[in-house]
Amino acid sequence: MLRMNAMAITLRLAQRRDAPELALMSRDLIECGLGWRYRPDTISRLINDPDTIVLVACEGTRAVGFAIMEFGAEHAHLVLLAVKQQRRRCGIGRRLVVWLLQSAATAGIISVRLELRADNDAARQFYRDLDFVETLHMPGYYQGRISAIRMLRVLRFAPTEAPRWPPPTLRRT
Repeated sequence: MLRMNAMAITLRLAQRRDAPELALMSRDLIECGLGWRYRPDTISRLINDPDTIVLVACEGTRAVGFAIMEFGAEHAHLVLLAVKQQRRRCGIGRRLVVWLLQSAATAGIISVRLELRADNDAARQFYRDLDFVETLHMPGYYQGRISAIRMLRVLRFAPTEAPRWPPPTLRRT
């Protein structure tokens, strides 16, 4: 297995032309055994969605990994993360997630959630190492057959009360 430094990998925002390759990676590395939900047209829609970041890790011009995160007003959802088998355990997945977490924190996001297969112990440990915590076990989450674990990373605490705002006073002349 070829080992490399994750810093030799460049990260860039996905372009529409990346959709077929990212969809195949999703099918083969994430959705295997579940059917193919994230097809090229779905990935293309996510790339074009202004509330979604699709980030690609490249070795030269070749994609070796990618991540998709949807942003809401206060919460974000890490939808997909994949790194090609021969490039795993090199820090690429960590770089992708850290970049997205930093973007989310800059955007004022309170928390990031994700779901993963309950039997994927390596992924569970990967996310624990990034300070995600398990919050929910969901039996049959994937097509009624495969259980999932929901994990959460809190980026900041929400204010417990709205800041006080003094109403303007009218001056009479």
